[in-house]
Amino acid sequence: MPSPLDGDAAEVGEYAAESGAAPAIPADATPMMAQYLEIKHAYPDALLFYRMGDFYEMFFDDAVKAAEALDIALTRRGKHLGEDIRMCGVPVHSHESYLERLIRAGFKVAVCEQTEDPAEAKKRGSKSVVRREVVRLVTPGTLTEDTLLDARAHNYLAALARTGADQGFGLAWADVSTGEFEVTNVSEATLGAELARLDPGELLVADSFFRDEMLSGLIAQHVGSVTALPGARFDSGAGERRLKSRLGVGALDGFGSFTRPEIAAMGALLDYVELTQVGRMPALQTPRRVATGSAMAIDAATRANLELMKTLKGETRGSLFSTIDRTVTGAGARELGARLAAPLTDPHAINERLDAVECFGEARDLRGRLRAELRAAPDMARALTRLSLGRGGPRDLAAIRDGLGAAHELARLIDQAPPSLMPLPREITDTADALRSVAAALRDRLAAMLAQDLPLIARDGGFIAAGASAPLDELRMLRDESRRLIAGLQSKYADETGVSVLKVRHNNVLGYYIEVGPKHAERMMAAPLSQNYIHRQTLANAVRFTTGELADLASRIAEAAGRVLEIELGLFDELVAATLEKADVISRAASALGALDATVALAELAVERRYARPRVDDSLAFRIRGGRHPVVEAALERETSAAPFVPNDCDLTGEGEEAHRLWLLTGPNMAGKSTFLRQNALIAILAQMGSFVPAEDAHIGTVDRLFSRVGAADDLARGRSTFMVEMVETAAILNQAGPRALVILDEIGRGTATFDGLSIAWAAVEHLHEVNRSRALFATHYHELTALAEKLPHLANATMKVKEWEGDVVFLHEVGPGAADRSYGIQVAKLAGLPAAVIHRAREVLTALEKDGSSDRAHVLIDDLPLFSAVARSAPPAPQKSAVEEALNGVSPDELTPREALDLLYRLKALMPSAGV
Repeated sequence: MPSPLDGDAAEVGEYAAESGAAPAIPADATPMMAQYLEIKHAYPDALLFYRMGDFYEMFFDDAVKAAEALDIALTRRGKHLGEDIRMCGVPVHSHESYLERLIRAGFKVAVCEQTEDPAEAKKRGSKSVVRREVVRLVTPGTLTEDTLLDARAHNYLAALARTGADQGFGLAWADVSTGEFEVTNVSEATLGAELARLDPGELLVADSFFRDEMLSGLIAQHVGSVTALPGARFDSGAGERRLKSRLGVGALDGFGSFTRPEIAAMGALLDYVELTQVGRMPALQTPRRVATGSAMAIDAATRANLELMKTLKGETRGSLFSTIDRTVTGAGARELGARLAAPLTDPHAINERLDAVECFGEARDLRGRLRAELRAAPDMARALTRLSLGRGGPRDLAAIRDGLGAAHELARLIDQAPPSLMPLPREITDTADALRSVAAALRDRLAAMLAQDLPLIARDGGFIAAGASAPLDELRMLRDESRRLIAGLQSKYADETGVSVLKVRHNNVLGYYIEVGPKHAERMMAAPLSQNYIHRQTLANAVRFTTGELADLASRIAEAAGRVLEIELGLFDELVAATLEKADVISRAASALGALDATVALAELAVERRYARPRVDDSLAFRIRGGRHPVVEAALERETSAAPFVPNDCDLTGEGEEAHRLWLLTGPNMAGKSTFLRQNALIAILAQMGSFVPAEDAHIGTVDRLFSRVGAADDLARGRSTFMVEMVETAAILNQAGPRALVILDEIGRGTATFDGLSIAWAAVEHLHEVNRSRALFATHYHELTALAEKLPHLANATMKVKEWEGDVVFLHEVGPGAADRSYGIQVAKLAGLPAAVIHRAREVLTALEKDGSSDRAHVLIDDLPLFSAVARSAPPAPQKSAVEEALNGVSPDELTPREALDLLYRLKALMPSAGV
């Protein structure tokens, strides 16, 4: 492995990384180490991948951090301030796997490449160092390689800016890998929900944000990687200039009415992308302004509780997304995830999506053909980005070729839709228009130029198809068929000279030459042959000649290999340039492919899972008939021995004097309260994202904000107990929910003393009813709350139905009107496997509590009940056998005759209770 310390010096100067200070490089440092220190000084906060031959090397503290994170060997060589220089390296050919691990560990990596041919460096002197430059700064929000990205999820880079206290925040985000670029205005109250929706890989903020503890805490709560930049990079004036330059316009009015914070956020984002890509910009789309309130606001706690994109364990499997995902492309999965993360609030836009889903649901054959064609469609958006950044290869061009071909075919299939579907919904026709506008000439050119089997990188060559370039074909023939060409010339020369033993040979001194014996040499040196055959060398047993034709062929053969790659790279650059000229069209087609896949997938889901089309309007309705939990239902169907899911109705309609917009739900644990709460929230989300829903029928007035507090845990990192977390989440709901909100609350007040918890729950129910006036489901074990139905006109009691049988409880998982009279906690504890002595003791204590009416119940238990230790030592009373069990005792079924068996049945029937058995 080469060493940066090769040279006479044994030490190098101290590495300085202070901003604005020149690096301290001693005079006796080797040229290579001096170069390294100078480059590293410009990137003090990143690990420097310093290219040396076939390795990326790291030194000093970079090496220590990387070796620990990657679990690779840390070596030492040379001296630095009297100590060994620590170093480690990773192979260039497999660096992406190491890069992925470093990025996931929270590092940024500056990739420093050799930008000069070593031969050119030698011309400057024997000790000259090959020129190196950082070609890219890799950060969590700027990844573009497929190996570093999840093909089925967006990776957003976001920027947050504030230009004045009264203007709110500008929040801009872009997926650098696909070109998506959007911006919106948010308040401090809605900032958390927006960050939770985007889940950005990296967030850019001004360094001044960290002086605001509340704001910095909110950001840290929702974003894993935060990059602080100087406040000057968030200047709105500079941002406006960057945007105008990027869009090539003199004014931004034609693209939207952007606020100053929004412009500042977009400008900072563009500036950072240009910085990390070292001057090259990806093919970002025109920025789109997202109107405030256009999507259902769902805070981070609610997203986690409902397990929309991931389960509480952080896994995709078992989430709502994994349950409904039927997409066949990465772009389609990303679009589906975006729709799920941001359900719409405009009934018109929602119903346009539902029209398209219904149309494809009815057209089974068309749906099947579209899905088959979509499966062959590559990820054009990410391929286009890599090409625009100079990181693309022949396979990315092939992705553009195949994607444009798929777009053309999909548009043709839609145009040939059955007459029964006409007229097609607008959502479908708009998609077809985008697909139909593909760059046909570019598609045909790429198809004609690219070979079938393509290398990963262009420098490997062999990606231009035979027949696409006559000069290239000729050079390839020279390179690959030189022996055949030389043999052809030898035959030709033998015929011309009449010397049958003439040979064309090669050596490193003369190159290619003609060789004959001495007896034939005189004829070739005489006219007329001497005019074409030029004497080169005379040996004892042979004479050598050449011709202009042979010399030219030899020269072309020698240059062919290098020229082949040179021509191919030139053609590659031409194809990339032609592709980037059509970047807008390609981006539009790529977005249309994703939207089509997501819509067709939702239609496939609706047919497969028997989902119904919801009615969505701007009323305050919330009426679900036969609703089901999509995830639980799918899980039960995978279990062959499990009972089918029990559907339930829910009516929280908030309009009318008799409307019961607030349900108080009681019933035992394990009876299905949490499932019922969650399923109604998920049905609302599915409906407003434009999907059919798991129900027989659904009528939903659009929900502008969704709150769910189901379950809680300690937040030890922030010093919060379970009860504190519960109260913080409840406070957010009671302070923010309005009449259009949907609120799901489960077991408020359970984390403190009984009367404290009951009082808090009581007050929360009243506040929801009188102040928030939201559509809400409130599950509780405090049966005292059911009395509020007499006081609050829009509150209704509902309960989970159960049946008891010989001391055990059977959960029916059905929701019905009324209130539960018991919590059945002891029965549930018995099902959980608590010791029989504990269950027996619990029944005694419960009986005493229910009989006693005094306030000092604990002393009553101590005085009137035996000690726990005595109970633990005594076994519970054995259950008495019934008359039927006594009659069956000692009966041997195998020894009964048919007549005796019939007589036994009559006797048993007589012993059975008269309750209809």
